[in-house]
Amino acid sequence: MNQSSASTPALDNLRVIDMATIVAGPGAARYLADFGADVIKVEAPAGDGTRRMGWTDPADGESFLWKLLGRGKRAVVLDLKTGSGLDAMLRLADTADVLVENFRPGTMERLGLGPSVLLERNPRLVILRVTGFGQDGPYAARPGFATIAEAMSGFAAINGEPDGAPLLPPIALTDEIAALAGAFAVMVALHHRDRTGEGQVVDVNLLESMLQFMGALPSAFAHLGYLQPRLGSGIPYSVPRGTYQCRDGVWVALSTSAESIAERVLGLLGVGDDARFASFAGRSEHRDELEAVVEAWISSRDSADVLRAFDEAHAAIAPVYSMADVLADPHVEARGSIVEVDGVRMQGVIAGLSRTPGRIRHGGRPLGADTVAVLAELVHETEAAGDD
Repeated sequence: MNQSSASTPALDNLRVIDMATIVAGPGAARYLADFGADVIKVEAPAGDGTRRMGWTDPADGESFLWKLLGRGKRAVVLDLKTGSGLDAMLRLADTADVLVENFRPGTMERLGLGPSVLLERNPRLVILRVTGFGQDGPYAARPGFATIAEAMSGFAAINGEPDGAPLLPPIALTDEIAALAGAFAVMVALHHRDRTGEGQVVDVNLLESMLQFMGALPSAFAHLGYLQPRLGSGIPYSVPRGTYQCRDGVWVALSTSAESIAERVLGLLGVGDDARFASFAGRSEHRDELEAVVEAWISSRDSADVLRAFDEAHAAIAPVYSMADVLADPHVEARGSIVEVDGVRMQGVIAGLSRTPGRIRHGGRPLGADTVAVLAELVHETEAAGDD
């Protein structure tokens, strides 16, 4: 993906105020920053908690997560418990196209920054509100954490081995999903705003964001009473599918979700004529028998031979990578999927646009690095608006 271009960034004319914390809200703002938006990250004097979360950069003691989530943003400190801090926030919102927040419902209103106040002052403002459960409903006041959404969306229940405990993902999966949902919803709201001049409130929450990724499982239960069991790496409707260990200890992952791929894999395994495996339904019914065939075939061969045989059969297989493998992969390198920003390697821009590619301007900035400059701009913009 091209990280540099002479063209004007797609979101060059947008100003985004990011007053959210941790991952989901700031993640949504980060996607907008990657494509050119002027994102002003507003933090309390103590700073966003992600500055100290996880692994830290020895160069400055700030976390790599902050370097990622704060990239492309200007860093401003405002104390909203003071009159001057609150006034500055209101004036920033007056100049903005988007404001992102993730307080519990009612907190912004108590601060004097509720949507009714902000939209009266700036009717074109799009307000992204990210919470655990949404702005209304019985659980609205509960604190929102990804773990809770992963448990209550049905996701954890289907993860793990058949005889094991439900498993949570070992990454901030729900937060990252909600960040994408938030960025998408903001762009929809901005499209409406540009046609009508009307800003609006965007309600994104962790539970419903995760629920969207559960596919047809809600429908399957509602209409058929089906509850998906824990199948390890398996999927009910695609067999074989999973991870398998080769003779040399290397793990590989394979999929047969397309019928044509399944036929090639069955032929390679020597069971292409077995009537039990001739259809999706048959393979699902005889899952254990077919999985045993796959495991025996793969475990008796070294990984190089397994990968070569599947590649020659045009079947879907890949080695199971560690992060060390990811960073050393020639395709990842050729695509620029991992880039270096201010001496820190991190993910590149999420999508390639042929005319207006995104660009990472800088990593997460030091706490308050841009406070003076942004407040000076605000004074200038206020004076210019008065002259008009």
